[in-house]
Formats: sequence, C-alpha cells, structure tokens
Amino acid sequence: MDPGRLSLFRLAEQRLAWLDRRQEVLSQNIANADTPGYAAKDLPAFAQVLARTGVVAPARTDPRHLAGTQGPAPAARAVRVPAERTPASNAVQIERELVKVSDTETHHSLTLGIYRKYLALFRTALGRQG
Repeated sequence: MDPGRLSLFRLAEQRLAWLDRRQEVLSQNIANADTPGYAAKDLPAFAQVLARTGVVAPARTDPRHLAGTQGPAPAARAVRVPAERTPASNAVQIERELVKVSDTETHHSLTLGIYRKYLALFRTALGRQG
C-alpha cells in the first residue's frame, strides 16, 4: 500500500503547496514594499479553497456508503488585500506581512510534522524501522 495515495497525505500535500504559494505571495509583497502603487496580495484561506473545490471527502470503502465529491486540486490564486495607502499610493504594511510570514511558517512546520508522524505510523504498522 502506498501511503501517498491516501486522502490524508494528499490533503497534507495540498496544504503544503498552498503554504508554499502563500509564502511566495507574501515575499512579493515585502519585496515591493517601496514600489509606488503596489497593492498587497494574499491567498484565500485554505479552508475556503477546500470548501469551494470539494476536495475533502470521505473514502467510500463499502458500496452502501454515500459517494463523496472529489474535485480538482485547490487553486492558489492571489487576491488583493484592502489596506490603507501611503502617500506614495503603496498599500504594503511590513509588520502585517511579517506576521503573516511567521504564521505561514508555523503552519508549514505543523503540517510537515503531522505528515512525518503519519508516515512513521505507517512504517511501524508495516514492521519497518526508520
């Protein structure tokens, strides 16, 4: 059995991809903090992306179970964030962006830790070490 085919691992991989994309968007915001007219961007919350796509669904292990709705992988598109503008028409607040970067890094570490723990559980169940 390939653990990578389980929905739990696919969900973790999608979450990690979303977090990577968010770090990219936030780093662009910080890099353009002094660019006149630049507006900060962010991604919709991961839960909102999943709710729209219907990616999370229970596995149908018995024909009597209700079928889940499997949708495409969540899209990670940046959206403009309304914010106050500086006299140079810039809407990037460095402090807010740094807090978001820190929050994203924390979620990345947590998701990766959960992914690794579940992999270790599968290895243990299969009688493999390390």
